[in-house]
Amino acid sequence: MKAVGYREPLPISDPQSLLDLEAPTPQAEGRDLLVEVKAISVNPVDVKVRASVKPGKEGYKILGWDAAGVVKETGSGVSFFKPGDEVYYAGSIARAGTDAEFHLVDERIVGGKPKTLNFAQAAAMPLTTITAWELLFDRLHVPRGKEPVGTLLIMGGAGGVGSILTQLARKLTGLTIISTASTPESQKWCLDLGAHSVINHYQPLAPQLIAIGFSQVDYIASLTGTQGHYPALVEILAPESRLGIIDDPASLDATLLKSKCASLHWEYMFARSFFSTPDMVAQHEILNEAAALVDAGVLRTTLAKSMGTINAAHLKEAHALLESGRARGKLVLEGF
Repeated sequence: MKAVGYREPLPISDPQSLLDLEAPTPQAEGRDLLVEVKAISVNPVDVKVRASVKPGKEGYKILGWDAAGVVKETGSGVSFFKPGDEVYYAGSIARAGTDAEFHLVDERIVGGKPKTLNFAQAAAMPLTTITAWELLFDRLHVPRGKEPVGTLLIMGGAGGVGSILTQLARKLTGLTIISTASTPESQKWCLDLGAHSVINHYQPLAPQLIAIGFSQVDYIASLTGTQGHYPALVEILAPESRLGIIDDPASLDATLLKSKCASLHWEYMFARSFFSTPDMVAQHEILNEAAALVDAGVLRTTLAKSMGTINAAHLKEAHALLESGRARGKLVLEGF
């Protein structure tokens, strides 16, 4: 089967950083689905792994943690899906990636594709939807419903996770949402998705909050740049509140939160599949509920740019755009 991967970690500017490969087609066993991949999207994790993780014994590593496609085969233990079903999912960090014609994935982290979306639109959603959902409801413990429950600051609201988190918070909770974005285009994107206000993360946060009527916030979702913003985030965090992060700061001084009796929560959507947690099937349920919300017109895809067919050249362009920090929403590739 066709696939895209690498043989050694390299900068994206290197001609060998991503390669078109031929790999064996896997077979489904147990609770695995063999999915014919129709579309994929690119996430920051793709960039991080490509730049730092050495391939295993195969001599190459296939990237990709977002896909939409059609079930071709099922293992003997599968009960949720059958061949021919259209699905979408984010895969497992411990397994081969989705940048391939066929992909194996445990059915417990797979959802039925939204019926109103095509494959490209659906592929934009799984990883960021699960991350945003788990961060909002499982880590920050924001209650669902439209009763007012305080203020949420989303650091990096125009990115992939921020784009779906804004929608979830606006549609399913009573939060007042303040997003950060630095360009007029990104600021408009955040407002269109449901943010009540937008401020600039390249400028001091506290004065900007005061200018729009807030001295502090009840919840913070720090999606990017946590290391540099951390002292400022603690400053604007209300007492007895929650700070959630998803990026990779080198270190954080948790003692800064002590005087406010505030809590720090780390969201990592691969934890459930990596450790095969007892509640691993929650991701199947999240994706199914998200699909129903999309089909009901409550949520919309966060696809922002189509990068062409799935090959090494187009994936290099997508990786480079992500690394530039100029991407908003999701970058998608479709077909081989």
